[in-house]
Amino acid sequence: MRLSRYFLPVLKENPSEAQIVSHRLMLRAGMIKQSAAGIYSWLPLGFKILRKLENIVHEEQARAGHMAMLMPTIQSADLWRESGRYDAYGEEMLRIKDRGGREMLFTPTAEELITDIFRAHVSSYKDLPLTMYQIQWKFRDEVRPRFGVMRGREFLMKDGYNFDLTKEDALHAYNRHLVSYLRTYERMGLQAIPMRADSGPIGGDDTHEFLVLAETGESEVFYDSAVTDLSFGDRDIDYGSVEDCAAVMEEFTSRYARTDETHDPALFNAIPEERRRTARGIEVGQIFYFGTKYSEAMGATVQRPDGKPVPVHMGSHGIGVSRLMGAIIEASHDDKGIIWPEGVTPYHAGIVNLKQGDAEADAACEALYASLTALGLEPLYDDRNERAGGKFATMDLIGLPWRITVGPRGLKNGVVELTSRRTGESEELPPEAVVARLAQIYAGIA
Repeated sequence: MRLSRYFLPVLKENPSEAQIVSHRLMLRAGMIKQSAAGIYSWLPLGFKILRKLENIVHEEQARAGHMAMLMPTIQSADLWRESGRYDAYGEEMLRIKDRGGREMLFTPTAEELITDIFRAHVSSYKDLPLTMYQIQWKFRDEVRPRFGVMRGREFLMKDGYNFDLTKEDALHAYNRHLVSYLRTYERMGLQAIPMRADSGPIGGDDTHEFLVLAETGESEVFYDSAVTDLSFGDRDIDYGSVEDCAAVMEEFTSRYARTDETHDPALFNAIPEERRRTARGIEVGQIFYFGTKYSEAMGATVQRPDGKPVPVHMGSHGIGVSRLMGAIIEASHDDKGIIWPEGVTPYHAGIVNLKQGDAEADAACEALYASLTALGLEPLYDDRNERAGGKFATMDLIGLPWRITVGPRGLKNGVVELTSRRTGESEELPPEAVVARLAQIYAGIA
């Protein structure tokens, strides 16, 4: 993409309404624009990153054997009355009526609708286990929407639902989701710690939230510092193996890590003092096992091998896809702007032409652009007739991991400059060596 042809409405000053770093930087970098309180338009740069995050979630769900689907954003109130949640959910639910006077709602979550789909089409244990998920827009009418996409009213969410014959099978689904989420977050450059949490309006006895540590987090968290030493890495996990998934679950949840709702001071104080940590955390996902809560209420049963009908065991599993963007920025930025991890960057490298209109500099930039594109990489070429300082400021603000600086002085010596956004370190290399270096860097990223 050539920046002269791109819609990137960057702001030089911090917007007064933005209280936290991610909100400020997303507005300044031209990624979002507020439409109403807690509701945003996603501009080209922000939308491109949102789709990258969504694709990673899809890929890891497919790896775990889960099937994608799509449910409507508007649901019937009757389904929610069956489960008993229509009145219990509270004022966060946006309730509406259609022109026929039928009571509807803008979905905050979809346990009822997926259970209705299941009971209409599945009646035998032979069709189990079954796990389906969607990535869909949700709406929760927050009393005080704030912090940009971190606590908005409209948000993009992955919500998945498993149906199993027994509790043991459902707990394997729970563990399987934990494994897939750990891999998902690490691909995004995040360390998301699974913490024992409160189930809230979803219900159920077993639930873990995934939290990214950040000063602006909405939750107070308590944890054993040993959890921050864990990494999923490149493990070869068999998602169908109960033992494999249970082993990862044990490794990542056996150390103390809890949100303020479930904090146990006695257990926390039993940890060696030098390893006790208190911090703030941003929730980026949650997994639930709630047994037969919905299946019993809504008649979602299957026949066992002996012919007896039994309610299925269920769980739900969510990732806040749009919220993830804010979490990544909160965890990865400096005073100049965003620092995108390579796995989610909107463009793989920025090309800065220091002397637009100079025949040799223009040709070198065009050659770099063509070479990177031919390798399947996406460069962002700043071909504007702007001062060098302005071009550097834009690249630092939008946070591409690598910048290639091309100017007449370097070209006389046969080199261009490759700069790491994260470290600030620069190296002069021949253009073909820069292309090879970037190809090598991104070849190792899933």
